[in-house]
Parts: sequence; structure tokens; C-alpha cells
Amino acid sequence: MAKILIVYYSRSGNTKKMASLVEAGVKAEGIDVTLKDVSKTKAKELLDYDGIIIGSPTYYGTMAAEIKKLLGDSVTFHGQLEGKVGAAFSSAANIGGGNETTITDILKAMLIHGMIIQGNSKGDHYGPVSIGSPDKRVEGQCKTLGQRVVALVKRL
Repeated sequence: MAKILIVYYSRSGNTKKMASLVEAGVKAEGIDVTLKDVSKTKAKELLDYDGIIIGSPTYYGTMAAEIKKLLGDSVTFHGQLEGKVGAAFSSAANIGGGNETTITDILKAMLIHGMIIQGNSKGDHYGPVSIGSPDKRVEGQCKTLGQRVVALVKRL
């Protein structure tokens, strides 16, 4: 059975809320999902999953240092994540605070690993973004992200 990992870092709780919403989307599709704080996640664990979804708050237009460290540590396994499905989401304090660059930075690391990324032609194209606490729109986008990752994992 396919397995999905959702890794997040959250200081204010907003990214953690988003991670839980993404988890709900995955669970709705009946797939095994693990939700983990990045502080409790080792890079080697990424090898055990078919889909990896990473969430980070936006700090200075990019991901939190804790997420960057996980991705940096994953270099040890370069090439071994090839063909796995990847996705990302972010929370930010401001609309123009760099939320899309945060997501694309995470996605770029996934692409360098050879992972498969699917955009979304409706809603948040790169991945869900919340300005402050997740609202109804963000709740829907996060659940949809979980469902879309499951659909892609199943197709592959």
C-alpha cells in the first residue's frame, strides 16, 4: 500500500494546522499517512514513502532553517528519491511575503532529487498558501493537495 509523509515546521501553529488539513485530504482517499514535525524527522525516513509533502512558514522569502536542514541532509540520498511524488505548502504573515518563493524553493529541491511534482490549474498553482491562520479557502486547498498527491501516487 502506498504511504505519504507530511513533514512540517511551525512556530505559530499556522503551518501545523495546514499540515493537519493536508493529512485529512490524504486520509479521505484511504492511504496510509504519517504527519511529523521536522524536528522528529530524519532524512533517511524520506526513502520509506511514495509521496512527500513538506510545509514551512515563510521566513525572509524562503523556507524555515529547520526545513532547509532536512533537505540539506537529504543530499546523502541523492537519486534515491527519484520517481517519488512531492508537494509543498506554506504560511506567511503577508500576501507579498515570499510565500510562493518558499514553496518553489522546496519544490526545486524535490525536482533536483528527481521527484515528480504536479501543479494545480485551479487555486494555488504551486501549493497552498495561508496568510495568517488558515481560512475556508486554505482549508479546501490543503485538503485538495492531499487528495491530488494520493491520486498521482496511485497513477504511478
